[in-house]
Amino acid sequence: MSEQILIGGQWRDGADGERISVADPATSDEITTVAAGTPADATAAVDAAAAAQPGWAATAPRERAEVLRACWSTLLDHQDELAELITGEHGKPLADARGEVAYAAEFFRWNSEEAVRIHGSMGTAPSGNNKIIVRHPPVGVVVMVTPWNFPAAMITRKVAPALAAGNAAVVKPPAETPLTALRVADLLQQAGVPDGVINVVPTADSAAWFEAATEHRATRMVSFTGSTAVGKLLLKRCADRVLKVAMELGGNAPFIVFADADLDAAVEGAMVAKMRHSAETCTAANRFFAARAVAAEFTAKLANAMSEVRVGSGFDDGVTCGPMINPAAIESISGLVGAAVGDGAEVALGGSAIDGPGFFYEPTVLGGVAPGAGITRHEIFGPVAPVIPFDDHDTMIDNANDTEMGLAAYVYSADLARAMRTAERLESGIVGINRGAMSDPAAPFGGMKQSGLGREGASEGIYEFCETQYIAASW
Repeated sequence: MSEQILIGGQWRDGADGERISVADPATSDEITTVAAGTPADATAAVDAAAAAQPGWAATAPRERAEVLRACWSTLLDHQDELAELITGEHGKPLADARGEVAYAAEFFRWNSEEAVRIHGSMGTAPSGNNKIIVRHPPVGVVVMVTPWNFPAAMITRKVAPALAAGNAAVVKPPAETPLTALRVADLLQQAGVPDGVINVVPTADSAAWFEAATEHRATRMVSFTGSTAVGKLLLKRCADRVLKVAMELGGNAPFIVFADADLDAAVEGAMVAKMRHSAETCTAANRFFAARAVAAEFTAKLANAMSEVRVGSGFDDGVTCGPMINPAAIESISGLVGAAVGDGAEVALGGSAIDGPGFFYEPTVLGGVAPGAGITRHEIFGPVAPVIPFDDHDTMIDNANDTEMGLAAYVYSADLARAMRTAERLESGIVGINRGAMSDPAAPFGGMKQSGLGREGASEGIYEFCETQYIAASW
């Protein structure tokens, strides 16, 4: 396990020798410390990436593809080790962590196949005077800022397509979960990624780090996953240099249950959509709209399923919900639940933080929540399910869309035509019909409205890291 920063293939301490403390959120005990990168280190990382990128871009696509496939295999060979790192610094149950590593690795396999399929085109201009040639070269150096909730997958979802297209990357992992990022980078180098093509620099001063990295002349793109509030700030900073950006931001996913839905299947899907990875996902179901005819039954069944959730350290057998990431998360969740109850919501289950050590919150179901209540306006990022009864289909759609976020949505109905019509009216980049899990490296992941810009995954994902060049040629 490396505890230093990676620049140009070399592991080293930060320029000022400072360290970042990494804690286990299940106990609040310090695990270790890692080197804290400075703005000077961010600049050095971009220098290294800029030096390495032209040679990597000139490497044959098939050769790049083989390196990426080796990355996929290497990550899977270290699945248990990486899962333990994730559980240690993030807290999610080991089963979820192992699943994350498999998902993270798959981006390299998928993009190894996409690397050899970046297409171009050639045609004759309508005038007949010249040929129109279109090609897609790599952007160059990409600065990547990743979140703590998926310490491995949010890195590989960006790095894999960027490298497949011929770019070099400078990654700033979150201060809460840097260990997984550093180990992933180490394994990618072992798999054959050339020195300088991937650089990882954790920091305790994100604002100064980002300013230095984006001010560098060689930086041409920023890829960010995180909150909408932070995304807006970074967009403003990127505007100064007209940098290309790809952003996956916050969510406020509606989960819609029609009266004809199979309620047992809906509850099973709700548990996946709400509770996987300890309910700390941007695609998590955040607002549960249930037809009034079945709202009480759905609420009771969901509360019963949530009562079976075992909360504790992710390393303990049988635990299905780990700790929240820090005390601020507990404070935020508690405030949202308290305000909802004050506004008339009924507590069907839970409703309180759990005494430490560690940062735990009870699995919670709230019934009778009003549309537009405060808790429906915020991304909860915790194990809380507010249920909103609805009577009218059109009004429910309006309420579901009454948010600046538009990342994910879920629809349960036995009538597939109605489910499809509903999905088409939802202002969400991703919609699941009769299922609670949707993410796949082969599918385009991203949101509408203030949930982001661009797409990750699928064939679209690799082109986010490409330019489009038109050549007019005569012969």
